[in-house]
Amino acid sequence: MLLGCLAKLFVLAACAKAVLLPSQDPFYAQPSNISSYAPGAIIDARSMPTNINSLFPNEPNITVEEAYQYLYRTTDSLGNAVAAVTTLLVPYNADSSKLLSYQTAYITAALDQGWYVVTSDYEGLQAQYVAGVQAGYATLDSVRAVFNDVSTNGVDSKARYVMWGYSGGSLASEWAALSGLIPNVTSVLQTINKGANAGLAFSGVDGLSTYDNQGGRLEADSLIAKAYPDLKTWLDKNLIASKKPEFQSIASGCLTQTMSTGASQDLFSYFTRSQQSLYDPVPQSVLNVSGIMGQHGIPTIPMFIFKAIGDDISPSKDTDVLVDWYCGQKDVQVNIEYHKDVIGNHATEAITGSASAFEWVAERLEGKAVKGKGCVVEYVALTSVDLGTVGKLGAEVVAVLQDLLGGRLGTVVSG
Repeated sequence: MLLGCLAKLFVLAACAKAVLLPSQDPFYAQPSNISSYAPGAIIDARSMPTNINSLFPNEPNITVEEAYQYLYRTTDSLGNAVAAVTTLLVPYNADSSKLLSYQTAYITAALDQGWYVVTSDYEGLQAQYVAGVQAGYATLDSVRAVFNDVSTNGVDSKARYVMWGYSGGSLASEWAALSGLIPNVTSVLQTINKGANAGLAFSGVDGLSTYDNQGGRLEADSLIAKAYPDLKTWLDKNLIASKKPEFQSIASGCLTQTMSTGASQDLFSYFTRSQQSLYDPVPQSVLNVSGIMGQHGIPTIPMFIFKAIGDDISPSKDTDVLVDWYCGQKDVQVNIEYHKDVIGNHATEAITGSASAFEWVAERLEGKAVKGKGCVVEYVALTSVDLGTVGKLGAEVVAVLQDLLGGRLGTVVSG
């Protein structure tokens, strides 16, 4: 599932007169000597169109002064050298000392502040959706790629940078170092099953297991291994044969298509042993390695985590468990500010949580130290959101939030 498919909230897409599919664009070709490149090394680079069109109707488009796309070397979930692509956006009046690595959904607020913004297609050339290890490597290496081209892109070689991501983007950011967190993919699969977001479960299984090597989707029996070959083999054996085509049809679409066709579906009805299949050794081995945060070390960088208690996709208790694990370490100094929002759900938290996170990120890019050390947990609500800060996120964001909350946000004053 390529990032260009993501259109749920405030997704922005670079617009060009004629856009080739990645499978037809030679820029996306991975070189045969990929292992000879160091992580983050640039394989190819090109300038991109500078007009960015909102996918929401009646919303103003924006332009940036420059945009660059990099094909760079990273590492997949099995430790193999692979290529990935990232995009660097350079705003007008850019501050070369500030770089934000942002993993979907996209916002314009950072550009309005003059920050450079790099956003990686961290799923890789083969769309390894929810493959946490791959996503983490690709996010870190995308930042390295930017710093490997400072003579062209203008970023200061000593610039401060912050990583931020929400929802699926939190998988990439946290595995890279962290936000609107999805700490446990298994829990998500169970939570969204049969609901409005059930299609995401199909995409998650597909992203970890299968693709074809021609860039398009084919029948299940012609697919080859993706992130985890053992999972592909297991899937072939455990999917009900008559339901394989329907499973692939739901799993392989863009986000809006998957959400539509997969709504209310029972993921486990496609497997020979229903929900018990999820607990077989092969899927559990994959999910435990690539689907549970906190298994590959303890981040020592300062972290700001925000989560809606009523999150309807990723249960908030999973984030509580992760934060407790991090904060319980005795031999590692962990600095976490954790906001638990008592109002809203997964969609609304993308905006209400971003208001506080935006200020936190701005302070880090200004070089301000975090307040104190250790872990701080706060319960917050809409009444505690600085509406002036919300206004900085942009008119399109405020409009979406007003709609999601049924007008309960109140008057927003830009400041």
